[in-house]
Amino acid sequence: MMGDGKVGSGKVALVTGASRGAGAGIARGLGELGYTVYVTGRTVTPGDAKGWDGTVLPGTVSETAAIITERGGKGIPVVCDHADDAQVARVFEQIKDEQGRLDVLVNNAAYMHHQLIEKKPFWEKELDAMKILDVGLRSAYVASWHAARIMVPQGSGIIAMGSSFGATCYMHGPAYGAQKAGLDKLAHDMEHDLRGTGVIAVSIWLGPQVTERAMIAKDVNPEQYEGFMAMAENPEFTGHIIDAIDRAPNRDELSGQTLIGAEIARELGIKDRGNDRPSHREMLGSPHPKNPAAVY
Repeated sequence: MMGDGKVGSGKVALVTGASRGAGAGIARGLGELGYTVYVTGRTVTPGDAKGWDGTVLPGTVSETAAIITERGGKGIPVVCDHADDAQVARVFEQIKDEQGRLDVLVNNAAYMHHQLIEKKPFWEKELDAMKILDVGLRSAYVASWHAARIMVPQGSGIIAMGSSFGATCYMHGPAYGAQKAGLDKLAHDMEHDLRGTGVIAVSIWLGPQVTERAMIAKDVNPEQYEGFMAMAENPEFTGHIIDAIDRAPNRDELSGQTLIGAEIARELGIKDRGNDRPSHREMLGSPHPKNPAAVY
């Protein structure tokens, strides 16, 4: 431990897409542990983002950063559109200039189409729904590329993908599912290239999250979401899990794996505000195991 005795004191994290939702919660969770957390997002003015039913969503990068600081970390907001590679490059240049290091990257940014949770086949939704493959999958590759170029020379770090059971089960349609499956594969293959560098890559399947959008979804589809919300995870939980994975004695073994957040939390002794969370493996399916084969 460093500084004030918190496990993350002195460590620097970047959480993408952290104006609200899971990203904001993960960033808050790292802040609670004493991290300096850079938070990216597009929302500068409250009201710019809308929920599933058209209502205004709260949250800006500045608000998230302020809460991180209130909770004992140091929050630094950076306005960034992860569809723009030049903006992304500037974020990493800023982190390197200001901190000289990066310990954690959480790839959370994703394009959330307004029809995502509608019960329609993909061809009846707008074509724009596929933009999650740009900001969501492609953007995770770009951010990881920049992060690795800081982390590998320093000999430490963790690249974490925010994924879900939708990687293997049907969830919200093929674009969403392909994005999540792609994140799992990014972590799997990045581990091969990162092996021996001190940097690890993991993909984490989050359970249902207590977020602004989820609360609206609960109202839009009460039958579908009522049971889920009763066992939903606070998104800070995932921030604590990522920190624990990075500190775990078997971190090299965990690298490249797709991990169910609730399961690895139990293994590492991490609670969600004092509670264990259910896995959902039996209902929604299992991650693919690591495949040792490698072809060049």
